[in-house]
Amino acid sequence: MLNFDYNIQTVIHFGKGKVSELGPELRKHSSNILFVYGQGSIKKTGLYDQITGILNEHNISFQELSGIKPNPHISSVRTGIQLCNDYELDFVLAVGGGSVIDCAKAIAAGYYWNEDVWDLFLGKEHEIKKTLPVGSVLTISATGSEMNGNAVITNEYSKDKLGIHHDLLRPQFSILDPTFTFSVPKKQTAAGIVDTFSHVLEQYFSKTTGAFVQNRLSEAILKTCIHYGPIALTHPTDYDARANLMWSSSLALNKLLTYGKQTDWATHGIEHAVSALYDITHAVGLAILTPSWMKYVLDDSRELFEMYAKNVWGYTEKDPYVLAMKGINKTKDFFVSLGMPTKLSEVGVKKENLSEIAEKATLLGSLGSVKKLDSTDVLCILNDAY
Repeated sequence: MLNFDYNIQTVIHFGKGKVSELGPELRKHSSNILFVYGQGSIKKTGLYDQITGILNEHNISFQELSGIKPNPHISSVRTGIQLCNDYELDFVLAVGGGSVIDCAKAIAAGYYWNEDVWDLFLGKEHEIKKTLPVGSVLTISATGSEMNGNAVITNEYSKDKLGIHHDLLRPQFSILDPTFTFSVPKKQTAAGIVDTFSHVLEQYFSKTTGAFVQNRLSEAILKTCIHYGPIALTHPTDYDARANLMWSSSLALNKLLTYGKQTDWATHGIEHAVSALYDITHAVGLAILTPSWMKYVLDDSRELFEMYAKNVWGYTEKDPYVLAMKGINKTKDFFVSLGMPTKLSEVGVKKENLSEIAEKATLLGSLGSVKKLDSTDVLCILNDAY
């Protein structure tokens, strides 16, 4: 196990009715905020009225930034920064899923940055010294953005999708009420399950030895997705299913599974290049690409895939290759059972764009750690997934 410094600073308010904590939490930080949300679902469910009622009750003034897309655009980030400057806002509240929270974090990061905010995504994130504080009310279980310092943004002009990470971007607080996910459509629920599952896999497959506890925690979250995912799809108001999936999505990417390990993230890097060009749902791309990545790197770390097949899926085959492939194939079958497509061609990706995607995926260098992938390797994976 590698050395690490433990820092999971976000205050979590988890459970039914916990939105009542929003007013007191905000009053600790601000009375003049930017309220960021998506494309209108919170108005349909009544959550918008609930949030604005709390803000008014606690004398918190606010400006709104709405219409955040599932792959949030840099133009929305720039608009948010301008609003914060124009109205002297000093806190960013995100109400929604990971895309909304990521947009809020990027606004927070860019507020004190004297150059264009996109520069941070081109490798200057280490120069972040100060950010606006962020809080979140989660409505979709998926990205884990409610409990980490990550933000992924799409530049709709250059067709690039890149991420930043900084501990200053961790939300000050996040409110997680599983009942807020009852109304999430089946496709989005399935995508969230895949997203959580994929986050765990990116950390589980690691050449770091001795990280026994991290691996067992990872397996527990994967099994939770396998058990409760189908239940949530069939019974969307099952509280235990929604609660377990919501907490799993947070734990999957709050660094708990990463500490002490070298992690991979190649599949995410490839998918970001795909969805930047085609604007497909992030988890859909992950579901398509993950089995192809698994097959491509299998010979470099077969023992990891044997462990995965045994401990997550319960296979006991003696032949190591057969065992590993059973785990890979079962992963693909699980994604299919959730309604995910299996080929890039099914979601409109053009064959002639695969080379461009491979180049964009490796724009900042090679990907992965289980096996270092250059653009040629990425192209092989894309072709297999096509």
